Amino acid sequence: MNDRVLRVQDLAVDFKVREGGLLRPATQILKAVNGVSFDLQAGETLAVVGESGCGKSTLARALLALIKPSRGRVLWMGEDLNKLDVEDLRKKRQDLQIVFQDPLAALNPRMTVRDIIAEPLWTFFPKIARVQVDERVRGVMKMVGLLPNQVNRYPHEFSAGQCQRIGIARALVLNPKLVICDEPVSALDVSIQAQIINLLKDLQKKLNLSLVFIAHDMSVVRHIADRVMVMYLGRAMEISCRDNLYKKPLHPYSSALIKAVPVPDPRLARADADTGLTGDMPSPLDPPDGCVFHGRCPYVVKRCQLEVPALRRMENGDWVACHRAEELDLTIASVNKP
Repeated sequence: MNDRVLRVQDLAVDFKVREGGLLRPATQILKAVNGVSFDLQAGETLAVVGESGCGKSTLARALLALIKPSRGRVLWMGEDLNKLDVEDLRKKRQDLQIVFQDPLAALNPRMTVRDIIAEPLWTFFPKIARVQVDERVRGVMKMVGLLPNQVNRYPHEFSAGQCQRIGIARALVLNPKLVICDEPVSALDVSIQAQIINLLKDLQKKLNLSLVFIAHDMSVVRHIADRVMVMYLGRAMEISCRDNLYKKPLHPYSSALIKAVPVPDPRLARADADTGLTGDMPSPLDPPDGCVFHGRCPYVVKRCQLEVPALRRMENGDWVACHRAEELDLTIASVNKP
């Protein structure tokens, strides 16, 4: 994994929000994504985690050039997606696909499975022969664990897990290089979650896919990610190797998210019951000065309230935006106990 396919530099996405009366409307700026930077290698999985409202899904749309960033760049294979004309961007979309959160809502109920999976082929290759389409559709169905004889069925005839497999098949039918998974297992039962996660891992290895896996469940992320980016109020708090993050996170917010994961052993659950995280996330319309996390951080000092911490690289190669990262010991006790 030494070939970089995606580079994101100082990416920001702002939305104008109008408030007030009809005669004197006031406009505020909502900073959904605020200065996020990271790289993604070929065949790598980067998980993006954080509470609801932290900017994960907005980041996904910006990576796919579905929304235009307020500043910054998204470089795919060295090319800035937001500087391409309509036709060039359309061609790039063959390599950039997405799997959505709600598997049933993402599928057209009036279309058969064959037509749903084949739709991207007809879009990009309108003159493709029907026999080639059928061959490709049946091949990708088999790849994701569906029976080829199910091609003429409709989405309502499948379970939620099977519908998500259909969504994955549709994303893979064009042989993309990057797939963004926007909370693809959050609507599924736990046992089905494991099946979909294992399927994605197998497909990634087989096809050398790069994945951006958006989630809020840290226990799911641990099974699929190579690296993890922790977001809070539109900013990247930490970007770490998965094993480093779960053993000794660098940021207090990362530590709180990991400690919030249920632990089967009651003794360990009691030991980590206090996550140190209190209160609610502030409104992105009125973010706090300094570190955006300082109002909920148990280790806050005056500098945190005044100065925005830069995302900086540590000696182990991980990145963190915390003024006190070097002096804090945030080792997760339950991870290191037998």
